[in-house]
Amino acid sequence: MIGALYANLKRPPRTALEWITDAIRAVAIIGVAVAVFALPPTEAAVLSMALPAVMLSRMLGLRAGLDLAVCVTVIVAAGSNVVDLYRSWTGWDLIVHAVCTGVLAAVALVVLADADVVVRTGRRRTPVIVATIAGLALSAVWEMVEWFGYRFITDSIFVTYDDTIGDMVAGGVGALIAGVLASRFRLTRRDRAIV
Repeated sequence: MIGALYANLKRPPRTALEWITDAIRAVAIIGVAVAVFALPPTEAAVLSMALPAVMLSRMLGLRAGLDLAVCVTVIVAAGSNVVDLYRSWTGWDLIVHAVCTGVLAAVALVVLADADVVVRTGRRRTPVIVATIAGLALSAVWEMVEWFGYRFITDSIFVTYDDTIGDMVAGGVGALIAGVLASRFRLTRRDRAIV
């Protein structure tokens, strides 16, 4: 499994979209390194939470479009927190929760299938159900992290019951949509190393 992840990671980009995505990934890495020195520790930590996702999407051998969507979405989600868009733009929080949870649910589908946790049945409903469940679980974890940050790190994090439930519903809807798309389209490159 580790060998396949490494093989996908070291595979050179072949299309313009793969080059663009790798450039965005490099900017994210450099941006976090700069943030460590230029921003308060909590904001640098929030930005750094995007790095595992941008690297994992490359290591899994996702299709170029999905890889790009993962990278841009998690960077926007983290960056929106740093520049306080969640408070200043009404509804932005729900949009980001829906889109980010959706792309992460698609990643979860690949991880679960590669780990043989979910058997590839060929039935269209399997990815819909699994993605929705994974998305709701990811939403719950996301909200727990927000609560932990509010409770133990800074009270500037906006946490209310309505916000939490709304975010989880938005994440569930995004994951459901991702599952429907995954039931119709391949999520990984054809030439990827099998994890």
